[in-house]
Amino acid sequence: MESRYILFSFLLLLIPCLTWAQKKELSQARTYIKSGKDFDKAEKLMTDLLKKDSASRQNKKVYLMWYEAVDKQHEAANERLYLKQKQDTAAFFDLTRRMFTILEHLDSIDMRPDKKGRVAPEYRERHAAILDGHRANLYNGGIYFVRKVDYQKAFDYFESYIDCDRQPLFTGRNYLQNDPRMPEAAYWATYSAYMQKDAVLTLRHRELALRDTAKAPYTIMYIAEARKWLKDTELYTEALEEGFRRFPTFHYFFPRLMDEYYRTASWDKALWAADTALTVQDSSELFLFAKSTTLLKMERFRECIETSDRLIALNDTLSEAYFNAGTSYLQLTHELDERKDKKQLKALYQHAQTYMERYRRLMPAEKQKWAPALYRIYLNLNMGRQFDEIDRILQNKR
Repeated sequence: MESRYILFSFLLLLIPCLTWAQKKELSQARTYIKSGKDFDKAEKLMTDLLKKDSASRQNKKVYLMWYEAVDKQHEAANERLYLKQKQDTAAFFDLTRRMFTILEHLDSIDMRPDKKGRVAPEYRERHAAILDGHRANLYNGGIYFVRKVDYQKAFDYFESYIDCDRQPLFTGRNYLQNDPRMPEAAYWATYSAYMQKDAVLTLRHRELALRDTAKAPYTIMYIAEARKWLKDTELYTEALEEGFRRFPTFHYFFPRLMDEYYRTASWDKALWAADTALTVQDSSELFLFAKSTTLLKMERFRECIETSDRLIALNDTLSEAYFNAGTSYLQLTHELDERKDKKQLKALYQHAQTYMERYRRLMPAEKQKWAPALYRIYLNLNMGRQFDEIDRILQNKR
């Protein structure tokens, strides 16, 4: 019982000591600030006090003194920049961000209800007005760090800029509706997270970022990649489809969407995508080749030949167009009765020969593709010398 009394007495003695310590540090910080220099020392006194004294974390005076010390450093740095004197730009932006951190935290203490349950923030209106004047530099700081390829810091600045909208300190300012730069800040936050390959952060501000219509195709690309990193195939495909519907000629969406449709054997969807793309750009070699290949997969051989010929007319060096057409002619031979349709059958093999030989000249290393096809063609056309050559090639492969 006696030991408990001694401990309790000790704690009672300690409380005034802590209060005295706070007063001492605050007084010293005030001296530094009044001297017009050593503002950084004043700040350190306050940050050290907050670290070692939990009671100080609820003391508004400590935060006010900390803010004043940072504000004075910010003023001095701003003046040096204005006078084109030596000043670390990153440090200047860091001071700006600390001002927001301090006053936002102070506001959370300031808005606590009193003993009667009343909430009447003492500093909110004045501090919100002050920070509103500096808020643009959160955005500028983010852009600065993007250019410096420091994407983690860039994200933090854009996050702070966007986060002002949900901070109680800025109640009534409604930045989401009133600040036209919010979507652009969200885009750069998304970009910065994407460059770090952080899927979760890439997706955090996606809806707001999509309001920046000038950069929307890139935003959807980042969203798709984030879904892919998270191995969410369904949402990855949905993002590709959205991007393709809105921006069919954007380089990213179409080839990856076709890859997904091919992977899942969704041939009807693949053909829809190819046809949709061709309505926008009917002479695109990429879109025509995709349609040609899809029609081959769907066993719509005559349409595949027609599309391949359109492609060859645009560019007669596209090897796969010849392969698709040649393969289609070979497949059409299965539809004929060789006893009744000998003339037509021969014509189909001759057409296949023309395309496959051209493919061979363009892609001599692709023996596994053209050799079996030409073997069958030469066999059915009774082309002995050519057949023997292909037979030797296939024998060597075995």
